[in-house]
Amino acid sequence: MTPDPEPARTVRIPEEVARGLEARIRSSAFESVDAFVSFVLARLLEEPGEPGFSEEDERHLRERLRSLGYID
Repeated sequence: MTPDPEPARTVRIPEEVARGLEARIRSSAFESVDAFVSFVLARLLEEPGEPGFSEEDERHLRERLRSLGYID
């Protein structure tokens, strides 16, 4: 008997971001955007005790996402 899969939640992301992620994972081992996002978020949680984003970090991140076309 196979164990039940781990419970999951739905997270909504803008369609433009989803399309960008789909394009990015085409040449990777990830089978879906869900798998990629789960992997990235799990890696973030592996860094215990790390402080959150500073305002400057968030500003740089937003600028980078904007330059990549993920946000307006």
